[in-house]
Amino acid sequence: MPFANFKVPAGTLGPEQKQQIIDRATDLYAELYGEVARPNTLVIVDEVVDGGWGIGGTVLTAAMLKGAD
Repeated sequence: MPFANFKVPAGTLGPEQKQQIIDRATDLYAELYGEVARPNTLVIVDEVVDGGWGIGGTVLTAAMLKGAD
């Protein structure tokens, strides 16, 4: 079963955007493995609490990510 787990900052994506992630990941697996993969593809969108992750020793916040635009 194809599986994708996306980690996103809590509160930064709406339901429509989460649906886009699920749709696109499912489409990608179906493109790679054929349509037989579509009904068995599991996609999870996990929301990480603000400040609950970091990179390079620096804690990331939603405000920092929004400032990157």
